[in-house]
Amino acid sequence: MTALPWRTAWTIARRDLSARFRGLRLLLVCLFLGVGAIAAIGTLTGSIESELGSRGREILGGDIELRVWQRDLSADERAALARLGKVSQGYRMQAIASRGDATAPVALKAVDGGWPLYGRLELTDGRRVGAPPPGTVWIAKGTAARLGVGAGGRIALGGVPVTVGGIIAADPEQMSEGFALGDTAVAPLDLPARAGLTTPGAMYRSAVRVRFADPGRDPEAVVDALKARFGDGAFETRTRKAASPSTERFVVRMGEFLVLVGLAALVIAGIGIGGGVSSYLEARRTSIATLKVLGATSGDIARIYLLQVGTAALAGSAGGLLAGVLVTPLLASALQSLLPVDAGLTVSPAALATAAAYGLLVALVFAAPPLVRARGWPAMALMRSRVAPLATDRKALALPVGLGLAAIVALALANAAQPLVTLGFLGGSAAMLGLLALIGTGIRRLAARLPRPRGPMLRAGLANLHRPGAQTGALVTALGFGLSAFVLIAAVQTSLEANIRRTVPDRAPDFFVLDVPQAKAADFRGAVVQAVPGAVVKMVPNLRGRILAYGPQGAMTKVSALGKDLPDGAWALRGERGLTYSANVPEGSTVTSGQWWPQGYAGEPLVSLDEKLAEAIGLKVGDYVTVGVLGVERTARIAALRRIDWDSLGFNYVLVFSPSALADAPHNLAATIEVPGGVSTAGLLPRLVRGFPSSSVIETGSLLRDARDLLDQMSAAILSAASVAVLAGLAVLLGAIAAARASRTYDTVILRVLGASRRQLLVLQMAEYGLIAAVLAVVALAAGSAMAWAVIVKLFEFTWLPDWPRVLAVLAAGLVLILGFALAGSLPLLRAKPARALREL
Repeated sequence: MTALPWRTAWTIARRDLSARFRGLRLLLVCLFLGVGAIAAIGTLTGSIESELGSRGREILGGDIELRVWQRDLSADERAALARLGKVSQGYRMQAIASRGDATAPVALKAVDGGWPLYGRLELTDGRRVGAPPPGTVWIAKGTAARLGVGAGGRIALGGVPVTVGGIIAADPEQMSEGFALGDTAVAPLDLPARAGLTTPGAMYRSAVRVRFADPGRDPEAVVDALKARFGDGAFETRTRKAASPSTERFVVRMGEFLVLVGLAALVIAGIGIGGGVSSYLEARRTSIATLKVLGATSGDIARIYLLQVGTAALAGSAGGLLAGVLVTPLLASALQSLLPVDAGLTVSPAALATAAAYGLLVALVFAAPPLVRARGWPAMALMRSRVAPLATDRKALALPVGLGLAAIVALALANAAQPLVTLGFLGGSAAMLGLLALIGTGIRRLAARLPRPRGPMLRAGLANLHRPGAQTGALVTALGFGLSAFVLIAAVQTSLEANIRRTVPDRAPDFFVLDVPQAKAADFRGAVVQAVPGAVVKMVPNLRGRILAYGPQGAMTKVSALGKDLPDGAWALRGERGLTYSANVPEGSTVTSGQWWPQGYAGEPLVSLDEKLAEAIGLKVGDYVTVGVLGVERTARIAALRRIDWDSLGFNYVLVFSPSALADAPHNLAATIEVPGGVSTAGLLPRLVRGFPSSSVIETGSLLRDARDLLDQMSAAILSAASVAVLAGLAVLLGAIAAARASRTYDTVILRVLGASRRQLLVLQMAEYGLIAAVLAVVALAAGSAMAWAVIVKLFEFTWLPDWPRVLAVLAAGLVLILGFALAGSLPLLRAKPARALREL
């Protein structure tokens, strides 16, 4: 028999396809949500990464940057840089700006006359400027507001009187500067020395940028050559290709998480697509049977309904792509102050193509089973499908489903920054689908073997779980994923909140002070106690250093050899760290392995490490650690491991050395001030600023509030994006309930003819859904918690800290919501007219 041409198949498909896609709206909604989420996420992250790449020179302020702590570059280092092109020298440090009794902490950026090598600083009056003239500073809006000063006003910076030359509107280098305890202030290069901020032991950082004479020169090759000449630990380096590594890392991790959220939404949506297509074809079984009676082949049926489903899938995907493009400017506007992103309308062909591919592939995988089932059965079997449900030809599914799944995996891995995490997510999704399918089969078989209850409604509800044509499998899959999404969101949210509380704790010293001169320690303590009687002052030596190597003596691992592949939890290997020394175990630390050095110890240099860092990089007592301090390598033997109380913002140093290891290095002290409750601190800041102008005094109250607000915004953004998966889950739930309702019309009508009341029918529905939901609640709790753990621990590298009572409460609310949907979905069954329904069967 000759197959229908595609044009004829399209003519038949178009006539049967409603302009409003009636019967396929669930497919449209699911694809709209999933594709829209992935399109928006891909466009936004692509735009940010593009900006980071194209504006790398401006963000960094040069082609390469070298950073060293508490010293200037040596003459040989400066000479090597001068041969590469134009050099700009600068300093970065904490300082205090004051005007009268008003003070404000600032992140001071001292620059030479050649700054910036790329781009310009923009002021609020519209000027685009470079380095400020002698005796002048540029300050941020927040500093100006706190000091009550404007352009032309006079302030003191580190005790040195200066004139405010303008208010900063935009600093192209802000993103590369990293975290700072205060707003930016830009000053001439000589100001730190005049203020005593660069004396030996002061906590400052030299930052030297280079603009290549040859713009095409490879910055990575230059950095490698400099390290080969001067050593891996001589300085920290950055290039225009990675001007803001922390921002780039955050964007990549966040983008991958959000893509996984979109994929989760699509996987959940795929279940809805399968259910929606099954319901759609079920409603057209008579039409399919008629076409087969008239001579249509199975291939003809496949073409007709593939065209209908494909048209709906294209429409849903196109709508999702359009929504993703339109919502991106709104997201960009919200993030513009934090990330380099254009708030205008952005179209990323690669991101849109990826999103569309995901949507269409998911539609193929989940729509294939009902399409194959509909094409492969004779007309009489279709006529009897109400009482003799159609089976699926599993061999025919192998090609479309197998190819679709392989393409989804390949596409996900090709776009993954962390392939193992992505592969784990895909494997977890497949395992979840398989588990739910097994649970569905188990529920059906168990229901068939259980003793029959005496109550007729309970007996009928139990029978509904295993009777021919029962929707148990579809309901288990939909409800399982829906409930798992609720648990996932609750566990992620509560873990994020707990990490925020842990990272930014409620209890902390009232003030932090940096760069207290050792010789003035007693004067400092006296000044604090005079201004605030009863205040508790704690001071510790404060240095900066970088871990260069670690491990057993003679077989130490160089950190530079690890590249970007640092072990999980080894964050302390990135860049410079705070270092200190102490004769006693620091407050808030507990020795868990080894022994602390005795009082007055002056032997071999020793060090104590955080036990979690030691575990992450495989260190034990007796191994060695080499650090670079002021350009000098110092090696110490690990004498003890400590458990650190991170729940306070006290002095929590990862590395604490014996006094003999670091006491000879130039350094100042860091101090904390704890004020008794109810005692005023009004006179403390002015007194300290006047008496110790080179020290930086930081109030923690406003700092903690700002940090909490920032982390709360991040948490809200993550959960807002994750809500797409919940919306998809709700759509699937509604679709599954609607599909089950359609299949129950026959049973409900028969029961009503036999005299069943509405209340009895509702009890019947609640019994069926209640049993399924009770079983799935346990599965959802385990599966949702496992996925949330992977997101928190593996993707974001946070600590797993869910609030189980809240998670269980959300799960219970999800169960109530599901039962409410089931009850609402059953109401149309009660209004069905028996005579009419029987005529349509």
